[in-house]
Amino acid sequence: MSYYDEYKQKLTTAEAIAATIKSHSMVKYGYFNAKPQMLDKALAARHEELKDVIIEVAGTVPPVPEVIQHKDVFTYQDWHWTALTRILRNYYDNVIYSPVMYHIVEKFINMGEVDNYKCTTPGNWGWAQVCPMDKHGFFNFGPTNSENLTSMLKVDKVCVEVVQSMPRCLGGQNESIHISEVDAIIEAPEDQKIFAAPDNMPGPSEVEMKIAENIIPFMRDGSCIQLGIGGLPNALAACIAKTDLKDLGVHTEMLVDGYVDMIESGQMNGRRKQIDQGKAVYTFAVGTQRLYDWMDNNPQLASYNVGYTNDPRRISANDNFISINQAMQIDMFSNVNAESMGTSHITGNGGMLDYTIGAQWSNGGNSFVCLPATHTGKDGQLYSRIVGNFDYGTNPTLTRHMIDYIVTEYGVKKMRAQNIWVRAENLIELAHPQFRDELVEEANKLKIWTRTNKID
Repeated sequence: MSYYDEYKQKLTTAEAIAATIKSHSMVKYGYFNAKPQMLDKALAARHEELKDVIIEVAGTVPPVPEVIQHKDVFTYQDWHWTALTRILRNYYDNVIYSPVMYHIVEKFINMGEVDNYKCTTPGNWGWAQVCPMDKHGFFNFGPTNSENLTSMLKVDKVCVEVVQSMPRCLGGQNESIHISEVDAIIEAPEDQKIFAAPDNMPGPSEVEMKIAENIIPFMRDGSCIQLGIGGLPNALAACIAKTDLKDLGVHTEMLVDGYVDMIESGQMNGRRKQIDQGKAVYTFAVGTQRLYDWMDNNPQLASYNVGYTNDPRRISANDNFISINQAMQIDMFSNVNAESMGTSHITGNGGMLDYTIGAQWSNGGNSFVCLPATHTGKDGQLYSRIVGNFDYGTNPTLTRHMIDYIVTEYGVKKMRAQNIWVRAENLIELAHPQFRDELVEEANKLKIWTRTNKID
């Protein structure tokens, strides 16, 4: 039987697949842009017939999953919250956060340790959006590799939702699933698209540009760079373009628009990488349509599973690794909060821990945690992001023992191997001048302040 004959044999409808789901079972959705759309709608339509169904997902992007609206039936377990997840949680209490260390997520999937606390019915499905099948019988996962293949090989049955416009993203490894490993296929309508950020997103802020400028002196020819989410990647791209840095490399969790210009300019060619030389390595991408069009069949890029990209040992294999991630708050002990504001959950750990450790293990590598010194609250008041203590309910992302460099618009300070009062002084110098005296008082209350110099 040819692959195309097998394809026709397995071709079905979203409604037919949704009809097989039973109460007390689990459905694994693909992460980010691998999240199914037609299958989700068909499953939501059966809400009156089902109860206690677990939907397991991470990085929810538009469109809004329809199963969430039926909170008495579906529990939506999200391993990494996005802005959309936060909004949905305001309306639906069936949205649950599940903390994970991203680099070992494939390991605990393989070991059967996923927390499906209500799941007692066998016959769980894995659903994911994919590219059209190629002539060799493979469905490419597009811009979302992550743990897709690992999960699809672990569940009982697999259905792929074929999206014609999804970019084909080259590996790497684990970037595709073969038709022999697929139980059912459905075809999305021609006009179904994956989520793309607007092209007219605002550029980097003045503060983000200043933070980027503060990091540039730590880069050297051949540095391998990981960037997190937010406006900072675009700011760094603009700053790097003004330098004569060359032979930069990419090994990152998330591929974002900021990388496009740096790679196309030739400054990021990966020639000095110790592994995956000449390739920009990533595990998922979220950005504009321009990013997806650029990724399509691009041999400069290599899509890998997260167990590869986020393993600190793999990260450290590249010399002069520079990890750059963003935080929401830092306390006077230099603990980092990048997940919640008090009891209000914002996002997840993602790969922040993985890359913080991996970069510091790298020969000549460093990790940088960046944040604006202040933010404006809903009340219009200015608040310091450097604080004495986190609010009740805050979940720290990195402990003080893991921190290397902290960066704000006011400078860069090294924390690694520094005692707690040196760290306190460093953080006060990185704070907005308006809050420095208050932070001195906080440090005194915490008994970590020794005034060794006057801060003007």
